[in-house]
Amino acid sequence: MSPQRILVVGAGHVGLYAALRLSKKLRAREAEVTVVDPQPHMTYQPFLPEAAAGNISPRHSVVPLRRELKRCKIVSGAVTRIEHSRKTATVQPIIGPPLEIEYDQIVVAPGSVSRTLPIPGLREHGIGFKTIGEAIYLRNHVLDRLDVGAATTDPETRRRALTFVFVGGGYAGIEALAEMEDMARDALRYYPELTVADMHWVLVEATQRVLPEVDRDMGAYTVQQLRGRGLDIRLDTRLESCVDGVAKLSDGDSFPSDTIVWTAGVKPSPMLDDTDLPRDNRGRVTCLPTLQVVDGEKAVDGEKVVEGAWSAGDCAAVPDLTGPPGTFCSPSAQHAVRQAARMADNIRAVIRGKEPVPYKHKHAGSVASLGLHKGVAQVYGIKVKGPLAWFMHRTYHVSRIPSFNRKVRVVIDWTLALFLKREVVALGQLHDPREEFTEVTPKVNA
Repeated sequence: MSPQRILVVGAGHVGLYAALRLSKKLRAREAEVTVVDPQPHMTYQPFLPEAAAGNISPRHSVVPLRRELKRCKIVSGAVTRIEHSRKTATVQPIIGPPLEIEYDQIVVAPGSVSRTLPIPGLREHGIGFKTIGEAIYLRNHVLDRLDVGAATTDPETRRRALTFVFVGGGYAGIEALAEMEDMARDALRYYPELTVADMHWVLVEATQRVLPEVDRDMGAYTVQQLRGRGLDIRLDTRLESCVDGVAKLSDGDSFPSDTIVWTAGVKPSPMLDDTDLPRDNRGRVTCLPTLQVVDGEKAVDGEKVVEGAWSAGDCAAVPDLTGPPGTFCSPSAQHAVRQAARMADNIRAVIRGKEPVPYKHKHAGSVASLGLHKGVAQVYGIKVKGPLAWFMHRTYHVSRIPSFNRKVRVVIDWTLALFLKREVVALGQLHDPREEFTEVTPKVNA
């Protein structure tokens, strides 16, 4: 019998871990695994705030696919269409014409993108915080704004440059805000022209609490700690416009800002629009607890499972067997990593003629950093605050990032930071490296 062709779409938490486990657990004569992703690396997103703040090197928060997935075939490109009825995926490689890849089993794990709203000015002036590129850009941009604030003599220009707005009070928003403010506060020692009072850090959250993943008292503690550092926390408030960089809030306040960071949730990848896989009203691929794709419309006829199709992570609606009926697993790295392992084992079981096992994991809790030596954690009902929570945050995530290589490099970064001062230099030229060369190169008339 020829090997099963397994196609993994996306190399995020689900795709990387699933492909790695499949390549280790299945023999070469049983299956061949192909991974398709536009990027040559997997980004460990929980480390984005630390990478942006300079606590770790940005390169150490990503995992190279070709190094980690030695037994898999890597295709650098984007899946533009999935026709599961034909068991064929169309891939647009980095260069060259589109190609079709046939498969027997497919893992659909393209992940999620920022869930944005039609807010005037957001497209022109906002920046997300989901990729390593966005994290590096934000770091350079914040430090560049400090340079602008220090150089100008115009109070309005300084106020605009030193106003930083973060929209969304979930883990991504809170950690990004706290780490970037911590970095900027450290940097001010080199800016005698500026004081902490010159900076205005604003968090805009549409609900009445932050960190919805933990209990209300932990969220309240987080708000108290951030306000104690002078941060402006606006709860039950929405961003209504940011045309020309002027942030207008639903509470009636408005102010100019050069920095508007959007961290208000995620939604499934739009790539799923070009598939024939069943989805729910939120655009997620509908799944059974076994991580098999299921067609809800055909469930009454007993034809539930879409044979050969699997999904998990942010883009999938996976029933949470530890919660009330009708609830689904949250779009967290904690679930994604565990779902990937269960899914890989289930694919192996199906290939070997065995029954798949349902995924069941009770959410262990959450940990969050609020800057250097500051944090909150709620694990198995135990609530921890301050330096111990911060240490738990670091310990947990260094244990989760794939590969021994990356674990060592991250720990070395942290160790060096104990003895050396944080690097606070902006490398803004990274974002447009050809500009200076273009200006000095004469034009040639045709």
